Amino acid sequence: MEQIWAPWRMEYIRMEKPEGCILCEKPARNCDEEDYILHRGGKNFVIMNTYPYNPGHLLIAPYRHLGSLDALDDEERNEHFALVCRCLELLREKFHPDGFNVGINMGKVAGAGIDSHVHTHVVPRWQGDVNFMPVISDVRVVPEALAETFEKLKGGS
Repeated sequence: MEQIWAPWRMEYIRMEKPEGCILCEKPARNCDEEDYILHRGGKNFVIMNTYPYNPGHLLIAPYRHLGSLDALDDEERNEHFALVCRCLELLREKFHPDGFNVGINMGKVAGAGIDSHVHTHVVPRWQGDVNFMPVISDVRVVPEALAETFEKLKGGS
């Protein structure tokens, strides 16, 4: 079995986690550009991951603080997955990726960094996007600043 090392994740894993829930607090602040909230639906919102695996790494989350996908009601679930599909379309249009990872991690043991508030990750992928830098230099190269990615996805160039 091949092992892939991701040492940059240790910064996130070891950092002191803020009290409360970031997926509840960010939309309540109404500072969408500062918080990288791209879209607000009636039941869910789309926010950029501030620790992205790749440019354009998005999270779709319900406004309600729920820990599991099966806790969503029908309206929340339908809008949630409609937004996942809209994110795929937007990322295809703006970034032209070769593929995507779409996933939901429920529970710490399943890899959820925010385990008490269910959310879906949409990560655009390109052929060869995992380069040598993390392996030999303990450095991750994300080729675009969050603010630039936000502007592209929000409707800029």
